[in-house]
Amino acid sequence: MTDRAPEPSQPHAVRAGRIAPVTCGTCGCRLEAVGPESDPAWFHFGRLGGRDARGHVVGCVDAAHDVEGHAAVAA
Repeated sequence: MTDRAPEPSQPHAVRAGRIAPVTCGTCGCRLEAVGPESDPAWFHFGRLGGRDARGHVVGCVDAAHDVEGHAAVAA
């Protein structure tokens, strides 16, 4: 038996010294990693037709986010 927590199945953020899921800084929805494990982009989980997994319409649903949950904004 080990004292270590199991490794997460996908990258997560470390907040306040704890492993936590990456969430959108705007609406709080959970994000999923897309792309290479070393440098993923984060997108809304379960997005479909401009809606998030809960069916809400959020402006950043199709935007790539960083690991802090901030959406990339077109300049």
